[in-house]
Amino acid sequence: MDSSVHWVLWDGACDFCAWSVAQLRRRDTHGRFRIAPFQSAPPELLQRVSPNALQRGVHVITADGRVLRNGRAVLFIGEQLGYGWLTRPLSLPPMIWIVEGVYWTIARLRGKLSRWLRLSETECPR
Repeated sequence: MDSSVHWVLWDGACDFCAWSVAQLRRRDTHGRFRIAPFQSAPPELLQRVSPNALQRGVHVITADGRVLRNGRAVLFIGEQLGYGWLTRPLSLPPMIWIVEGVYWTIARLRGKLSRWLRLSETECPR
């Protein structure tokens, strides 16, 4: 496993998640991330996170071994892509609580978002 990149694990069964990952791939011009659906991620990564947690939200395993999930993972990705001016203040209380709440809401609605944004004809299974 390459220790100089960060891994992003996402739900490969979700069209909204696939769309989000496509945006990340487009913006990751320096190749900071290895991106894999958790359903086909390397086993050594899957040992670090419960399958139930992976189904509920995006996870980042940083190059230094930290595991970030949900809103914190999104903020880390933003920081790495050069949006630190935005992500740093959002990482502090009380803003981080709002970020996590917004992430939780989007995660619960991702099936409907997939359909509303015409990313798929049906809602994703989660």
